[in-house]
Amino acid sequence: MPGLSRIQLYVLWRMLMAILVAFLVIAAVELLVDFVSVSRDVGARVDITPGQVLGLTLMKSPSVLLILLPFVFLFGTLAAFVGLNRRSELIAMRAAGISAWRFIFPAAVAAFVIGVLAATVLNPAASALNAQYEKSRARFMNNYLAGAAKDVWLRQGAGQRQTVIHAKSRTEGDSVVLNGVSVFFYNVDAQGVPQFERRVEAKQARLGQGGLVLSDVNSARPGGFVEHSDSLTLPSTVRDPSGLLRTSQAGEVSFWDLPGAIRRAEQAGLTSTSYQIALQQLIATPLLYAAMAVLAAAFSLRLMRLGGLAGLAGAGVALGFAFFFFNEVCGALGRSSIIPTYAAAWAPPILALLSGLTLLCYTEDG
Repeated sequence: MPGLSRIQLYVLWRMLMAILVAFLVIAAVELLVDFVSVSRDVGARVDITPGQVLGLTLMKSPSVLLILLPFVFLFGTLAAFVGLNRRSELIAMRAAGISAWRFIFPAAVAAFVIGVLAATVLNPAASALNAQYEKSRARFMNNYLAGAAKDVWLRQGAGQRQTVIHAKSRTEGDSVVLNGVSVFFYNVDAQGVPQFERRVEAKQARLGQGGLVLSDVNSARPGGFVEHSDSLTLPSTVRDPSGLLRTSQAGEVSFWDLPGAIRRAEQAGLTSTSYQIALQQLIATPLLYAAMAVLAAAFSLRLMRLGGLAGLAGAGVALGFAFFFFNEVCGALGRSSIIPTYAAAWAPPILALLSGLTLLCYTEDG
């Protein structure tokens, strides 16, 4: 970073090295846990070699590591500043008139920059690897899970015309097939009450160029009139049903694909709250990483001669865990529409940052 003094660069270098060590330790533990999990999940059902299990593990682990990255910054920054404190380097810096704000600020900025890279680069890469993991896992298990029928409800329409679709979905390669399709057509009156118009039953449906193509169709209207046709095409606003019908969670969609997922969900009449929260949480990721770095640094500035540094560092770790779980709770409340989307995504990192800044003000400025 241009404009930083030699002391600031030294502190920043020590922090980055400590973060790297923390990342390697957490990654090693997480890889071991995932290796055992994949072995028990896939290896217990099909014949698979240890090398193939390792390959599946390497595809699955990055998405989990991204969830654990706040702890990497918490543990790494805490270890770096506690180490500087134990060697009395922080005492010498502060005795020379260097404020704690000067060497903590570059650390927070570095965490913020890494957070931007994590959201915009690492997250899409992890999402792509996770999607490849799901495909490879399904291939090893002969598509047992990927081809299983799933209950699907979709709604689409605009203005007074509304359509509700119910079917059993399954995947065939990269496409989605709907079986046992029931389509309900409604007209919305002036009071906003839907009035049933007709019902269409089809044996199967696929997404074609003109919309949803139904085969072996029976159409019924009120009064008992039934009409049979070999095929029927319904205009559809859904252009990629695989994004709506697969069981992947919003957290598994990459940062750059989330706006499209939100748009497709809204076009299909589904709630997009979980996708909106996932997008907002990714945007707030740099602030969360910076907050964890500031929080960890604030809990490691107590002078060694005063004692209690270990207890204070332990309190910092406990508070970091508390903020992490608070973030998860806020996300769950937001997905349930109990609290607003922006509050669910931004409240935890802002609260963590304010807590760290408050403790720094108390420690440094009295």
